[in-house]
Amino acid sequence: MNSPFHIPFLRHLGRAVVLALALAGIASVAQAEKADRGKPMNIDADAMRYDDLKQTSVFTGNVVVTKGTIVIRGDRIDVRQDPEGYQYGVVTAAPGKLAYYKQKRDSGNDEWIEGEAETIEYDSRADNVKFIRRAVMRRLIGATPNDESSGPLIVYDQSNDTFTVNGAGLPPNAGVASQPSGRVRAILTPKPTAGQPAAQSGAGGKTSAPATEAPAPSKGLRSTTTLGGEAKK
Repeated sequence: MNSPFHIPFLRHLGRAVVLALALAGIASVAQAEKADRGKPMNIDADAMRYDDLKQTSVFTGNVVVTKGTIVIRGDRIDVRQDPEGYQYGVVTAAPGKLAYYKQKRDSGNDEWIEGEAETIEYDSRADNVKFIRRAVMRRLIGATPNDESSGPLIVYDQSNDTFTVNGAGLPPNAGVASQPSGRVRAILTPKPTAGQPAAQSGAGGKTSAPATEAPAPSKGLRSTTTLGGEAKK
């Protein structure tokens, strides 16, 4: 088979196939972890099928993708690599579930981006990630959720560290139905100061223990001004 992908080894043949897609010399200018874009993509799944006509590899069953600090989980991923080495992946969840994405940010404060959706599209050329249908995106400091946004479509632009949440009025080619309520939702947690408790949006409205030292300032994620669904009240 004349596959464009590199398969350096197969492990656990009865259970999974691991694929390494190597990129050479591609650097990112994003606030997301800079080194991730140039790291190999490793895919662990129950089964793999290569479509020579579409030049696409399809992995199914308990799919786990790692690429530097990036971790993606889902039921299926369709992945291809263009002649220039850029990678494109479409991750879909099992019925009734959500696919998962996580990536470290280059803030120096142990910050992470975490997202869930029925479908997640990764495009290394455009340097963005799309969360499609029942989309939720969070910013974590360590394991603590700080900011959260949700809507039918979230686009995270890694190159300039912005995200767009769309509710109503989506373009026809978005492939996503508008939110029935025509609204998007966001939870923004204020930065803790020394001697004050850090708010935590956990179950039951509990807060974490008082901070003994304020973390270094972080500019956080910047939302674009194009938020859908503000017409209805």
